[in-house]
Amino acid sequence: MAAANHSPSSPYSCAKDSGPVIPSTSLVTFLERIQETAFQTYERSKFDHKDFIDLSLKFDLSTTVKAFDEISKTENGSVSTKDFEEFIGKWFKSAGEDLVYVEPMDFETEPHGFLPKVENPEVRAWALEVHGLWKKLSREVSSSVHDHPELHTLLPLPVPGMIPGSRFREVYYWDSYWVIRGLLASKMHETAKAIVTNLISLLDTYGYVLNGARAYYTNRSQPPLLSAMVYEIYNRTGDVDLVKKALPALLKEYQFWNSEIHTMIIHDAENCNHSLNRYYAMWNKPRPEASAIDKRFASKFLNVNEKQKFYRELASTAESGWDFSTRWMRNPSEFTSLSTTTILPVDLNAFILRMELDIAFFAKIVGEDAIAEDFLTASLTRKKAFNSVFWNENMGQWVDYWLSYGAEPKEPQIWEAQNQNQNVFASNFVPLWIDLFNSDTPLVEKVTRSLQSSGLLCAAGIATSLTNSGQQWDFPNGWAPIQHMIVEGLWRSASTEARKVARDIAERWIRANYVAYKKTGTMHEKYNVEKCGEYGAGGIYRPQTGFGWSNGVVLTFLEEFGWPKDQNIDCN
Repeated sequence: MAAANHSPSSPYSCAKDSGPVIPSTSLVTFLERIQETAFQTYERSKFDHKDFIDLSLKFDLSTTVKAFDEISKTENGSVSTKDFEEFIGKWFKSAGEDLVYVEPMDFETEPHGFLPKVENPEVRAWALEVHGLWKKLSREVSSSVHDHPELHTLLPLPVPGMIPGSRFREVYYWDSYWVIRGLLASKMHETAKAIVTNLISLLDTYGYVLNGARAYYTNRSQPPLLSAMVYEIYNRTGDVDLVKKALPALLKEYQFWNSEIHTMIIHDAENCNHSLNRYYAMWNKPRPEASAIDKRFASKFLNVNEKQKFYRELASTAESGWDFSTRWMRNPSEFTSLSTTTILPVDLNAFILRMELDIAFFAKIVGEDAIAEDFLTASLTRKKAFNSVFWNENMGQWVDYWLSYGAEPKEPQIWEAQNQNQNVFASNFVPLWIDLFNSDTPLVEKVTRSLQSSGLLCAAGIATSLTNSGQQWDFPNGWAPIQHMIVEGLWRSASTEARKVARDIAERWIRANYVAYKKTGTMHEKYNVEKCGEYGAGGIYRPQTGFGWSNGVVLTFLEEFGWPKDQNIDCN
């Protein structure tokens, strides 16, 4: 374990939390009260905190608040189940009613040229069922959200899109990349473009792409993959108009991720300064979508400042997409030691490197040669930073870098080897996804050997970590985005061994998804990679189904690797 992990378990007491905070809305604040009442009223096992923050008002807010204040409550704030359910039924529309089903504009039951490499009839039939799930996940914002936005936490979007599924009933940022990859395999190019249109709309409105299309997500973003979405669509369609529309938005997003709150400077052993990026949510209160639970975690802290710092760490971890994992904890056995804002994550910086390369590519297409040159230079500068700050030669991996407590963005920190987090996480291999790295064959072969000996490769795919903490972004869970980025990086290389490993991982993942689907009738958000055909668990909500990015990765893998006619698909 890296020395960086032997820090005090309460890092929040040093200085006042002075970071930016995006104001909430009156409706969100009121719905947090409803959520707290539900938490007190229901058994924990029957309670999903998000269901109550996603409710829509039937009447104006002030009238609804007055009616709620008049309900009789016990000292701890609970009401009888009967009174609470009558109140909810009378004053609110159900969570999810603000989105309506819409037939995707370009869906065909079996598109021409669909998965030509899939020769096995059993696998092909399943792939067509997964393809058919796009119809179930297609939604548009209801007219009520456009006409009366003050009654909803859902944000208006210009065109229909795809949701992940289950409790995730709105559009999400980084999920959308793998949804788009699947849509492209399904020949649904217009639906893929519509997703980008919606994300650009959020970026134009707020200055960054939100975590998701809800009022309570306006305080943070998610892993920045919009440029990668545009690139994949352009690669299939040659749509220059999409590139022209996206480029100004991508430049704005790049500014956001390189603003003061997201950047830190590391001074390396060769006297070079490297500007690198971190997650940093603009919020220091309980996350509205999990307010009741966040307050319970924060109850161990004695003063307001400690609580505010912890709440910022919670929200910043949610911004990472890896919510939650021991990766972000100073003390892996203590959830309240989350310190995401003091980490330079290797995968976030890989995504921003990808953004720099994509922007350079797009600028060249539309004739903005100066922009193209600037971003190509920025990408090469960041590649040097990867070698200096993140690369660990002994491990053959790129690893997260821990910052010192109380570090200020403008003050360079001296690079120290002991600040590299030498615990093994799947994120350590994500830079392989970037062509600047996967084009270096000796490097790829070293990293491939490291992956093979890391302990992450399991019967059904790549585990997220080696620590079984009960958190959902830890062992034994495997996630579709992780499988895809690592597999695609290995597969794009010129290394025969790396490509063999890529195919093997993809086949394991396809089998696991297939067998779980046959057992349960659905696709899952995450899978247990120890046991082929078992879905994942852990975290603060029940396992979810649907599921956008899992569907997208399975279709992408089947498009790339196919499935021979005589190859068995079962786990054995």
